[in-house]
Amino acid sequence: MEIKRLQNEYRKIVATMGSFSILESSRDESVSPWNATSEYFMEKMGVRRRQVIATLKGDNTIITQAGSMQWTLGNVSSTTGIKGAGDLLGKMIKGAVTKESSVKPEYTGKGYLVLEPTYKYLILQDLSQWGPGGMAVEDGMFLACEGTVKTNVVARKNLSSAIAGGEGLFNLSLSGAGVACLESNVPLEELIEIELNNEELKIDGNLAVCWSSNLEFTVERSTKSLIGSAVSGEGLVNVYRGVGKVLMSPYAPTNSLHAATNTIAGKAAAPTSNTFGL
Repeated sequence: MEIKRLQNEYRKIVATMGSFSILESSRDESVSPWNATSEYFMEKMGVRRRQVIATLKGDNTIITQAGSMQWTLGNVSSTTGIKGAGDLLGKMIKGAVTKESSVKPEYTGKGYLVLEPTYKYLILQDLSQWGPGGMAVEDGMFLACEGTVKTNVVARKNLSSAIAGGEGLFNLSLSGAGVACLESNVPLEELIEIELNNEELKIDGNLAVCWSSNLEFTVERSTKSLIGSAVSGEGLVNVYRGVGKVLMSPYAPTNSLHAATNTIAGKAAAPTSNTFGL
């Protein structure tokens, strides 16, 4: 099979890893007089629409966030991935504590799976580069992964301070072999990567987007001379200790733009011109 006009002058595959490719539009031509002004300035500021294209070869599985599929091509089928009542209960508990969907569809077969467009940045990560413990991600970042990736839940060590600091108690952990795709408010090129070797990292706020699951993660009170007063007024900071790495945003991203443009992301895609085939 082949797909014609998937790419054109303004829409290109910009990254590929494992089963995933990222399709990015540098300019959106499917505009109307009512949104032309906003589309013009979005193009000038580099606000771009992106989509995940997953290739299914018959021997691999793709797991996605619920509701993220836009279309499939070929002999592609989906299941809930639930293997019984006990598995369903476990996934519901994981979903409740991590704010992720409890049931994530699993796609198999031979063909293509294309996910809904987003104006957030799409980050592909090879989990083998994160060590045996894998990586923990902030709530809402998970979009898709290969079926060989294992999901689990990791908790802060001291839950009482997490509550006091306004943090969630649990995070989704991804481990094993395979590639995961994350949605981020900040591009990978701007994320600061910090390697820890039995050292300590303190962050004032939710700047860490993902970190090695084996790191000890706590929320602690800091002296005012070190960080100053945090949002609680008591100087609470996120602390990471041990051996591993942290990907951290250099600043707190604003979400208002993404909230507004995500409503635009669902509109029909523009016609395209190149071929992307098996």
